[in-house]
Order: sequence, then C-alpha cells, then structure tokens
Amino acid sequence: MIVSELLQLSGSYWSACALHAGVKLDVFTSLVEAPMTVPELARIIKVDQRGLAMLLNALTALELLEKNGECFSATTFSGEYLSRKSPAYMGHIIMHHHYIMEGWSKLDEAVQSGVPVRTRSSHGTDGAQRESFLMGMFNLASLLAPRLAEEIDLRGRYRLLDLAGGPGTYAIHFCKKNPKLTAVIYDLPTTRPFAEQTVERFALSDRIAFSEGDIIDDPIGSGFDVVWISHLLHSEGPEACAAIVAKAAAALNDGGLLLIQEFILENSRVAPLQPALFSLNMLIGTPSGQAYSQTELRDIMTKAGLQDVRLLPIQIPNGAGIMTGVR
Repeated sequence: MIVSELLQLSGSYWSACALHAGVKLDVFTSLVEAPMTVPELARIIKVDQRGLAMLLNALTALELLEKNGECFSATTFSGEYLSRKSPAYMGHIIMHHHYIMEGWSKLDEAVQSGVPVRTRSSHGTDGAQRESFLMGMFNLASLLAPRLAEEIDLRGRYRLLDLAGGPGTYAIHFCKKNPKLTAVIYDLPTTRPFAEQTVERFALSDRIAFSEGDIIDDPIGSGFDVVWISHLLHSEGPEACAAIVAKAAAALNDGGLLLIQEFILENSRVAPLQPALFSLNMLIGTPSGQAYSQTELRDIMTKAGLQDVRLLPIQIPNGAGIMTGVR
C-alpha cells in the first residue's frame, strides 16, 4: 500500500455518506423520471438548494448521476438500483449500512471494552431501522437466492425450514424452483408482517407459512427434510451456535439436509476481507457474535450428529460459503 491509497482508505466513508444521503433523501427516484435542476428537485424533496447542489455534484462525481448544463439525471445503473420504483431497488440495505455507521465510529471503544457499543438493535423496536434491516436482507438475498436455488439440489425433499428467515427470500426461491416443496419461515414476531407481505407478493402464501418464536428458547418444529440457516450464526457466540445447530439437526428427518450459509474465514482468520471485517461489525453490535472459520463450522455440525459435512463448491461473493451436512 502507498500513502495515497492509505489516505483514500481513511476517507472512503465520505463517499459512503454521500450515497447514504442520496438514498435517504430519495434524490434518485425523481431524477429517473426526468432531468431536473437543483431548484426543481429541492422543491420536490423539500431540502436546501445549496446543500442539494453540493450533494448532486458529488453523486455525479461518483458516477451515480449525470449532469447536462444545470440539469441532473439518474444513470442507467442508479435508476435500476437506487430508485424506489425499481423492482431491483437496493436502498434498504444501503439504509441499514447508514444506521449502523454510528456504531462503527465507536469501534475503538468496542475494542477497548470488548462489549457492544451500538445503542439500538438493527431489527429491534425502531420501525425504520427494522424495515431497513429486514428488507435489506431481502435486497441481498434477492441477488443470490435465485442462483442458489438452481445450484442446490432439493429434489425429493418436501418440507423446508427457513430458520431466522427474515422476509423469507430463500424459502420463496427454493419453493419456486421446487414445485412440490413447502416451507416454514421461523423468526421473531416483529418479522411476521414483512415475511407475509413478501410471500404474498410472490403468490406463495399457500405453500409458505410463518412460525414465530425465539430460536434459542422456543421449539422450532420437526419433521423437516431441509433446514436452511442463512447468516444467523455470526450473531451468536460458539455455545449458542452449537445449540442452534443441534436444534436444527434435531428438527430434521433421517436423511434430512442442513444447509448453513455464512461469511466463512480461513483458518488463519485474516482472510477473506469481508468475513474479517464482519467480525468487527459483530463486536460493535452483539455481546459474542463473530465470523467463523470452515473448521469451526465443521466441528459444530459434526458434534450435532451430522454426517458428510462439507463446503459446497459454490462461489458466493464477499467471502460467504455454504456448509452442508446430513442427519
């Protein structure tokens, strides 16, 4: 690394903040419909003209807007992913990143104390934060779930449990790919409205049900051919992870399949970058969460009585992978 790269890394949050502001103020939706001047857009989104001009110029420098004379317009890319009217809208996960940024600014305090510094849960009682978290997970899963449903063979399996399934994105796409499959989304009661709305949007309410409860303390059901756990274990410490995996394994029929998608570290714990950074995100926001290595996940699954435990040969962005085991 050279000094210029070091400085760029240090100030990279400026670009992120500009993007977050653009999404929070919803500048992209209006600029998809027609090019606008600063005064025209300022009247629509009710902001100061001077501040908006600076923001739009910065977003243009980031290649998220185009400027022609005094008029700004969305690019093809930002129109697809940053307009609220687009089915590919990614603003929810961007707003989730915005809400957790305050905690990241206190990372040094978390390292010093070893305890969380994030004051509010990402999916707790605050409506806006809960929506950004749950629908942000929908944003991310929507990019991956259709491809994973194609690559993971669930033929001959009829009942799936999507454990901590949030809005149920994976359950939806597994059911779309496998017409004989039914599913249960299991998550906290606050998740139910988002899950049921999302399932209804895909016209799968007759095949996908919602069951509410606490994964650690409450029963999760039984008689499943598949249990899918996506990005849950990193929020818990090793003992809780072992308990969750054991409970999931017990919910399977004999021959049933457990699938765990996680950010997976190499055994050295210094790569890939995304899981290494994600451990810090868990330090900031949870009492004992962390990213786990492939060996750690394999040990947890084996101790739960699963056999043929292995990493599926599926390439997933950002250091994620899928471990599988059979009861």
